[in-house]
Amino acid sequence: MGAADFWNNQDAAQKVIKELKTVRAGIEPLLHVEAQLDDAATMYELGAEASDSATIEEADSMLYKVEHAFEKVELQALFNGPHDPSDCYVQIHAGAGGTEACDWTSMLFRMYMRFWERNGWDVSEVDRTDGEQAGIRSITLMVKGPYATGTMNCEVGVHRLVRVSPFDANARRHTSFASVDVTPVFEGEGDDIEIPENDLEIIAFVRASGPGGQNVNKVASAIRVVHKPTGLQVVCTSERSQVQNRALALNLIKAKLQRLEEAKRDAELYKLYGEKGEISFGSQIRSYVMDDRRVKDHRNGHEVFQPERILDGDIQEFIDAQLKFKATKVKA
Repeated sequence: MGAADFWNNQDAAQKVIKELKTVRAGIEPLLHVEAQLDDAATMYELGAEASDSATIEEADSMLYKVEHAFEKVELQALFNGPHDPSDCYVQIHAGAGGTEACDWTSMLFRMYMRFWERNGWDVSEVDRTDGEQAGIRSITLMVKGPYATGTMNCEVGVHRLVRVSPFDANARRHTSFASVDVTPVFEGEGDDIEIPENDLEIIAFVRASGPGGQNVNKVASAIRVVHKPTGLQVVCTSERSQVQNRALALNLIKAKLQRLEEAKRDAELYKLYGEKGEISFGSQIRSYVMDDRRVKDHRNGHEVFQPERILDGDIQEFIDAQLKFKATKVKA
């Protein structure tokens, strides 16, 4: 980066900067823990030499903090997938449940937005389809942050909500489903997938940018890309330029195809991506039961009895639990 001609090639420079950020994200937390450990050791030695119980207690308190910091470093070490450090696309789709499911999708969207905001990640909307009466039918987002793919991979699957419906005049208990899917963002350098032009159907169309048709773009800037052999379909409407939407849609299609290729070699990924499972009963990874006041992850058994806190974005413990569970499976 210190070279005089470093910025002459912008694409290569950005690749190096991204690699540097990834390396720093992996190394700096460990260096910070080592520095804290040295400080605690020094503090203890000073207290022992002076027979100062207050200083020894302070050293003990510092060690306690170091222990918790090291736990986070250990969890980060579990991000060992080839794409775990990458930014990612997150797609949330409503499943069985009609308007209830669309409302549930909007609740999940809010939960993840709060989580990403806490982490200081950058989020942009790629495409969104609102429900007919309320909520969101489907939404695609680009999420940029350290280990975004590795983190959000822990959320991939069907999420189930059980509650007394606010849309039911008889106040009956309803069950709703929504799916979460994650694909890494490929910058192009490491993506070996080449898609023949004949395999793609690219359609430009006009998408209203507001409810009721307000602010309709006069130019057909929205793009729909269909990969004919697999049936994969991507819609991008976030950019004003048709060229930008096309590039974004192709990137997402390639990411999905790469995911499918990896699924052929990985049994767990195949279960998630190789089979078109129903977004309904029996396929959920996590249940949010409001009247029982509990949220349970069915993969690892982690359970919390404060659903409001979880739906407000405090989901890190579920991500940590799944990372630990996956690590134990690998060891076994």
